[in-house]
Amino acid sequence: MITTTPAMPPVVVAHPVAAVAAQAVKPVKRITSASLMDGGRELEIEHSGRVYRLRITQLNKLILTA
Repeated sequence: MITTTPAMPPVVVAHPVAAVAAQAVKPVKRITSASLMDGGRELEIEHSGRVYRLRITQLNKLILTA
């Protein structure tokens, strides 16, 4: 009589670099527009030597311009 062992499912190993990258992902920071605007309707953001203007429109939308 010949006995066999049941077939084992293949073992899937994640790529080591992908596993490290997945651990390094941080959640996206979220703040409310109200706290950002601090009661105003417009603010300036300096980024890489340029000034951007963020404003709230009459239709309560946000617009960012350089």
